[in-house]
Amino acid sequence: MENKILVCDDEEGMRRYLGKMLQNWGHQVETFSSPAMLVRTLEDTETPASLLLLDVKMPEMDGIEVLRRALKARPALQVVMMTGHGTIESAVEAMKIGAYDYLAKPFPQEKLFALVQHCLERERLLEENSSLKKELQERTVPGPPVFTSASFGEVYDLALAVADSDSSVLILGESGTGKELISAAIHYASPRAANRLLAINCAALSETLLESQLFGHVKGAFTGATQAQKGLLDEAHEGSLFLDEVGDLSPALQAKLLRVLQEGEFIPVGSTKTRRVDVRFIAATNKDLEEEVVQGRFREDLFYRLNVITLNLPPLRERPEDIEPLARHLLDKISRKSRRTVQGFTPDALKALQEYHWPGNVRELENVMERCAILARGGMITPALLPFKAPREPQPADDGSEAPLSLRAAERIQVIRALRQTDWNKSQAAGLLGVTRKTLDRKIKDFDLTPADLERES
Repeated sequence: MENKILVCDDEEGMRRYLGKMLQNWGHQVETFSSPAMLVRTLEDTETPASLLLLDVKMPEMDGIEVLRRALKARPALQVVMMTGHGTIESAVEAMKIGAYDYLAKPFPQEKLFALVQHCLERERLLEENSSLKKELQERTVPGPPVFTSASFGEVYDLALAVADSDSSVLILGESGTGKELISAAIHYASPRAANRLLAINCAALSETLLESQLFGHVKGAFTGATQAQKGLLDEAHEGSLFLDEVGDLSPALQAKLLRVLQEGEFIPVGSTKTRRVDVRFIAATNKDLEEEVVQGRFREDLFYRLNVITLNLPPLRERPEDIEPLARHLLDKISRKSRRTVQGFTPDALKALQEYHWPGNVRELENVMERCAILARGGMITPALLPFKAPREPQPADDGSEAPLSLRAAERIQVIRALRQTDWNKSQAAGLLGVTRKTLDRKIKDFDLTPADLERES
């Protein structure tokens, strides 16, 4: 493959010498006697070029100025400066600006050949690196979530609408509802998408380790700190940081995080020097943070800093129309990853999936699909492969007992019982039911319940 090499020198003999030699080595060559013409060509055309051989000393325009303008027009262009006697200092200055190397005239063919080969190999490696980075980013960036329900669609639309801002976002919802997926959607739809999205589970680490992971530490900060280490705040500079289970932060870490949110600065563990960062925070929890504030377990000022925009993810049981498309999507992903082929679902299996209450939400559905992909052995997924029993149709009772209630009716009764037991204390009732306060509020509205219903129904 021919490489395009540009030569700019005011000496005609040097241009002919270089042009002939480079062509003999199999390269395409374009020569310029005028630096101004070279600059116009680079600025105004799409002429491809792998390398520029540029003379330092030219009467029309100084080679250093030509280099600056050439790199401004083509930042990736590799430039080798050609210097005469007494211009070595200029060549060194050129390398500080961005030139790859320099050649002192007169130079032997062997030295020029080796330098040209190094430059072309470097260009190839840079192109490969750029291509690999792009491919890795495409693999890392998640696709849009799979859904058909209006309730999840409203949350997703709101997430995309707030992505352009730098405001903190608080994502609420039960475990497994897709909070991390929504955080990724926000980041990759934002102006910060070219920078990093980092995540940490605040409930998975001890307070000491979590502090070090978030803020970093200096050498000797604690036993075993043999060298300084950057924290996630530093690593996420100009990007986004997803704080999962933020409700589990200790009071001390809450205070430190509040300072970052308010001032954009923090102090690494063991240091006395303040560091500044620009990070967009996306937090998530399955706790009722309002109740945590009331109980004194979560700082009110931190809650309002995080709760600029709130997204409340509905649990999977409240959007049954999403179960089938999600199940098919997850099964396809798992089948491709495990190199297994599954034909699909029987109607009874789909019905069982849709009528199951999914306490673990989408995460549980994914686990079930992985199990099915392994056990189906290339066949259809039947109810027998599911780790729960298929629902039975209600049958008229012939012994005078009542027929089974629908899931909705049973759910309504459970909500009423919890509210009665707690004397309409919604936070306590939500705790008994294992749901968030906001989920319980939606249920109360959906079932059109009032305190008077507690007296009428038992």
